[in-house]
Amino acid sequence: MSQRKLVFALVAGVALVGAGVGLGAAVALAQAPGAAAPKPAATPPPAPTCKTWGSKPQCCDPKVSAHLPKDAVFKACGESEATFLGELGSKDTCKYIFKVEGQKEDETFVQVYAPMAKEVPEYPTDPFFSWKKVGRVYITDKAKTPKAAPMMANSTGLWLPGKGFTVSVNASTKVCDKAQAKKLAPSIN
Repeated sequence: MSQRKLVFALVAGVALVGAGVGLGAAVALAQAPGAAAPKPAATPPPAPTCKTWGSKPQCCDPKVSAHLPKDAVFKACGESEATFLGELGSKDTCKYIFKVEGQKEDETFVQVYAPMAKEVPEYPTDPFFSWKKVGRVYITDKAKTPKAAPMMANSTGLWLPGKGFTVSVNASTKVCDKAQAKKLAPSIN
């Protein structure tokens, strides 16, 4: 490349850089003094992909609901989409809420709790209830204390040990009576 072409290329490059700086300065001057740069439009949060319930609705974590799908609850407890109000999820919990005539909605549920655990006992150890095994799942059998008797009358507990986790199900007797809860037990995994 000749010296003349080299100088021309260098001058052209400096001119382009200068033009870019000048353009940036012109844009800065065009804004009102003290005005902030425009913010990008906020994207709305994604719509839930499930039917939710409650004041802070959140879909159940699929890892938790996989231990007891709502369709299994429908089948065993005689419920349907018509009585299903929605689900309420949190880290380790999935609560299915149902409409039962004459009952409070926050008392008509089947709740699945599936926390991770380093050590998983072979059977439930509970100071308030005795448990009996139905297949591979344990079910609450009797209240051990008079104070636990009302809890036993209002819900049935199911418990399954897993590898690195346990699954506990608390089924309101207003949604799923004891006989229905026994039918629900094989669906827990």
